[in-house]
Amino acid sequence: MKDKEEIQKLIDEINFRKSNSKNYEKMKAVEISKELRDIMKFEQESFKKIEEFEKTEKNQELVQYAKMISKNTTGREIANIQEIYLKKIDEEFLNSG
Repeated sequence: MKDKEEIQKLIDEINFRKSNSKNYEKMKAVEISKELRDIMKFEQESFKKIEEFEKTEKNQELVQYAKMISKNTTGREIANIQEIYLKKIDEEFLNSG
């Protein structure tokens, strides 16, 4: 039962990140770089937790749901940040020379 609560907590964290996304367009490249590192670290930690849940949780459907939502949500956020980050690098560094 404890695992089920932990999985739900992880799902809630992922959904919170999704609903609380930032306006990366207004940030500088250095700030976006930090955000990118943060989301990638969050993704790694989430997958580690999910791997542990796969070994112990009886409700594998819930585990698979957590895995899917983590992959889709964080993957989409990472791709979005990367796209904006590359634009910012071009604007701030390549065009300044």
